[in-house]
This record gives sequence, structure tokens and C-alpha cells, in this order.
Amino acid sequence: MYHSVGDCSYDPYRVTVSPRRLDRQLGWLRRRGLRGVGVRELLAARARGAGQDLVGLTFDDGYADFVAHALPLLRRHGCGATLFVLPGRLDGDNAWDPLGPRKPLLSAAGIRQAAAEGVEIGSHGLTHVDLIRADDALLRAEVSDSRALLSEMTGALVDGFCYPYGRVDRRAVDAVREAGYTYACATGPGDLTGPLALPRVHVGEHDTAWRLHLKHRLHQLRRLHHRPAERV
Repeated sequence: MYHSVGDCSYDPYRVTVSPRRLDRQLGWLRRRGLRGVGVRELLAARARGAGQDLVGLTFDDGYADFVAHALPLLRRHGCGATLFVLPGRLDGDNAWDPLGPRKPLLSAAGIRQAAAEGVEIGSHGLTHVDLIRADDALLRAEVSDSRALLSEMTGALVDGFCYPYGRVDRRAVDAVREAGYTYACATGPGDLTGPLALPRVHVGEHDTAWRLHLKHRLHQLRRLHHRPAERV
């Protein structure tokens, strides 16, 4: 789980990875025989009983620096990714982060450019609202309207959703299912599990090769010992 790729000098929410660090992290994957791909491709491979050499890469929020910094590095390492964007904030910024810094978000043209270069486009909602706190009308708009807008924008079906702030509950899952998504990503989905509540590992600027290895192992152990109460 990545977010912004750029200047890390002031990063109170730990959402930024420098291009140099991302380059090293992608190189670390490739040296171990692994390849980063979008989540849709990863899930399709797993459904065929394959994909053991694949790692799902996601970039949340749709920052403009994805096209400027992340996309060239993904190309260099032969990797794909899923980019979760906010069609209700095109050309806007991350106003939901009160401490800043303000980071510009992609335009429609930037999203189409990423899609044209093979990046899977998914929805992060319309405007980055905490869906757990949203009323029914806002929840439907954030989940369903964002999918329709992105499909129109890219000319392709949008299969993936990413819960803002990584927060998810049964009500949000039901809205995502009703909107027609085939998978959805969270951060720590708690007792919810399955394709509409996929857990992810945060990757940041301080994640060296050793930290990546440790995070990977801890994530595997958490899922191994997890006993879900609900499957979604």
C-alpha cells in the first residue's frame, strides 16, 4: 500500500515515499523473483492457482506525482499497479489531511494516461469520505457514482474499490457489493475477510530491504492465525 511518491521532507501522515526509495523497493522485489502487478491481475492469477511470484501494488488517493515519479519506475522494473483515485476531486488536493502538506491530485487526463500505460484504475470513493460515518445517501454516492464516473472517464469497467482511511464495516461492504465491484481493499479489515475486504501492508520511506522482509513475514503470520467471524 503506497500513496504519494515525491518529497518526504515534511510528511506528518507518512504517506510519501521518495522516488529513490521506491526504485530500491521495486528492485528488491525483482531480485527475489517477484513482480508487482495490479490487484485485478493478482486475483485472476490466484484464481487459476498461479501468481506465487506476483505482489499486488496499490497507490491510494491518485496523487499527481504518480504519473511524474511512480509510473516511470514501474515501467523500468516491468511492474504494474492499481491506482485508486477520487473522481470527485480531479485537479484538487488532499484537503482531508489538515496538517498538510497540500499535494495536488491527478486530473482526468492524468488518470487516462496512467490507464493507457496499463495501470489498473480503481475507485477510492468520490471525495475521500469515511464511509463508516456516512449516511446511506452519501455512502451510495461515494461508492456507486465514483464507479460510474471512472468507467466513463477511462472507457473500461472499474472492478476495484479502496475504502478511504482503510476503514470498513459490513454496511460499507454491502454498498461496494451492490455497486458491482469484484474486490475491495482495506488496511486492517478486522474480522471481515474475503475479496471485498482485502488487507494490505503499508510501505513507507523507512522500509529498507530488511523491514520489507519483516513486514512480509508478519503479514503472512497475521493472516495464518486470523480466524474470521464473517466472510464477505
